[in-house]
Amino acid sequence: MEVTVAHLKRGEKAIIVDVSSINIPLKLLEMGCLPGNEVELVQLAPFSDPMYLKINGTHLAIRKETAIHIIIEITNE
Repeated sequence: MEVTVAHLKRGEKAIIVDVSSINIPLKLLEMGCLPGNEVELVQLAPFSDPMYLKINGTHLAIRKETAIHIIIEITNE
């Protein structure tokens, strides 16, 4: 099973492994959602959608339907 951004818990950090899906908007890639970058779940909105993330110092809000396409590797920090 692949671990995705949608699996993150609040405060958990991970490294992005793959974003090769066509379901990832180009804008997210331009804002740093690229393999090798660190991602942290800052907060969840009510009903867990959208997710408020910090990716390499940039704060983003993305929908869970997009988050399931960003494959990660969780770090133990």
